[in-house]
Amino acid sequence: MKRTKIVDIFNPELIGSEVCVKGWVRTRRGNKYVQFVALNDGSTIKNIQIVFDMNNFTDEQLKPITTGASICVEGILVESMGKGQTCEIQAKKLEVYGTADPETYPLQKKGHTLEFLREKAHLRPRTNTFGAILRVRSALAYAIHKFFQEKGFFYLNTPLITASDCEGAGAMFQVTTLPLSDLPKTEDGAVDYAQDFFGKPTALTVSGQLEGELGATALGAIYTFGPTFRAENSNTPRHLSEFWMIEPEMAFYDIADNMDLAEEFVKYCIRYALDHCRDDIEFLAEHFDKDLINRLEFVLHNDFVRLTYTEGVKILEESGKKFEFPVSWGIDLQSEHERYLVEEHFKKPVILTDYPKDIKAFYMKQNEDGKTVRAMDVLFPNIGEIIGGSEREADYDKLLKRIEELNIPMKDMWWYLDTRRFGTVPHSGFGLGFERLVLFVTGMTNIRDVIPFPRTPNNAEF
Repeated sequence: MKRTKIVDIFNPELIGSEVCVKGWVRTRRGNKYVQFVALNDGSTIKNIQIVFDMNNFTDEQLKPITTGASICVEGILVESMGKGQTCEIQAKKLEVYGTADPETYPLQKKGHTLEFLREKAHLRPRTNTFGAILRVRSALAYAIHKFFQEKGFFYLNTPLITASDCEGAGAMFQVTTLPLSDLPKTEDGAVDYAQDFFGKPTALTVSGQLEGELGATALGAIYTFGPTFRAENSNTPRHLSEFWMIEPEMAFYDIADNMDLAEEFVKYCIRYALDHCRDDIEFLAEHFDKDLINRLEFVLHNDFVRLTYTEGVKILEESGKKFEFPVSWGIDLQSEHERYLVEEHFKKPVILTDYPKDIKAFYMKQNEDGKTVRAMDVLFPNIGEIIGGSEREADYDKLLKRIEELNIPMKDMWWYLDTRRFGTVPHSGFGLGFERLVLFVTGMTNIRDVIPFPRTPNNAEF
């Protein structure tokens, strides 16, 4: 008999028909007359209850059905009298695919801490919590592609192995095939990268933005969506060493166009998740963050406030609030500052613009004042910055001067400067850390819990 996914089984039209379900056992309870098994196949947060009439089954047949075991059941779908469920399956036929020894299977019915589950990342997707998170993550990934494709953007794959450091931070994972125990050296004692696979130093990318700009100045509007890597020794609930980034780049967009797109984009993603993952989000709200749905609706139903960095700093300085990190013009704002503006002062999402050029990347368009650049950061409740972007510097001479000021090696940047030498145009873009978005939509508090296998300092398990 053909299998029906559990997400599709709650269909009134199927009542009275024979069905086949397959999945993993969540719980089993009952007595010598009747046994109840809660079965889940990962397609939904909901379990289907299987009813075993013990006149038709033996104790020996049901003995392998313990939490974590995988089974196939055929039976009749009937309306349920039980609380919290609309239907159940009266079992007629049982097949056990795989057992799970109760003595050694780590995910028993009792509640587990998120810290414990991080140590069991290979099994945690089988829990209700991580099933819900991963379904939301999948829906958000689809929504991102859908949004940009419907707007006529082209999906561009940018390199994961690169010789350029987009952010200028230097926190990159090196890629090499040289023997680390016997590195070839040049006459002056330096590592001889001419003997390496690519003939020069290379690393895993921290961003696809620079290559994305090449795509935008040919195709008009592109987006990237792929893994990026940061070798920062940051053991915080908001940082990963391997994470996914969405980076649209648009020719003929100024900073205002960029802000409009960013606001429309995040609202679209949140709306899509609420429309398509309501059960999962309600489960996460109930168990982890009672205010989650209100906060999602808050973002959807409010226009984002737009103000300059200078205005934001003035508000913070005059707030009378004592911050852990003191506020003054020229500092890089901390999460506590960003959240104050969003949660306490405006009570709306905020887009901050026109940051000091000294705390922003070299490629951002300089304002006439010579001190600030056309940067923009989108700030959300509970998280702070969720999107960072800017209008890009389109003037060849200004960009070259900034590169020289920051001592960025020109041999790495000639191809990027060519976009300003040959048919330069106003253009803009932004970056969204995918896990930050998933964190916001699921209400989780640690970024390690919204990616299947987190990569952090001293942790590359699984």
